[in-house]
Amino acid sequence: MREAACTMPCTQATRRETRPTIRAMRFDDIPRVMAIDSLSFPNPWPESTYRFEISENPSAHLLVLEVQPDADQVQIAGFAGYWFIIDEAHISTLAVHPEWRGRGLGQHLLRGLLREAAWRGALSATLEVRAGNRVAQRLYARHGFAVVGRRLGYYSDNSEDALLMTTHEFDFPDGRGE
Repeated sequence: MREAACTMPCTQATRRETRPTIRAMRFDDIPRVMAIDSLSFPNPWPESTYRFEISENPSAHLLVLEVQPDADQVQIAGFAGYWFIIDEAHISTLAVHPEWRGRGLGQHLLRGLLREAAWRGALSATLEVRAGNRVAQRLYARHGFAVVGRRLGYYSDNSEDALLMTTHEFDFPDGRGE
C-alpha cells in the first residue's frame, strides 16, 4: 500500500476552516491527485492508472477529500483508494497534500474509506505500509489495524519491507468513526 500520513498536531481553528468532505474521484480530479501523489510517494501512479481504476476496474473505489479554506474555495487536499474483493477492502493508496497534513485529514479520509467499504459489505480491510513509516502505522493502529505479516523487499524504490496490516473494526463506538 502507498501511504502518506499526517505528521503534526491538529488545532481546533484549523478543523473549523477546512470543513472536509469525501466523494468519489472523477476524471477531472486526476491532475490535482497526481500532484499530491508526486509530493507524497517516490513512485507516483501514472495518469493511465487513475483512468483505468476509475473507468475499467469494477473492484476499484477511489475517493478524494475536499477542504474549503474559505467560503468561495474548495480544493482537493487528499485522496485514497481501495479494491473491494468479495468481503475485503484492500487499501491501495492514501495521501494528504503536505500543506494540509497535521490537521486530522488523513484520519478523516481513512474513516470515510472504512465507512464506505463497510457499506459495500467489507468485513475486513488490509493494507501494506512501509516498515519505517511509524506515523502511518500509528494512524492505522488507532483504527484497529494490527500487523499480521511482513512482505520482504516490497517497495521497488528502495527494497524496504512492507508490514501487512488488517482490521475487522469498522464500527467506532467511541466516536472515532464520525
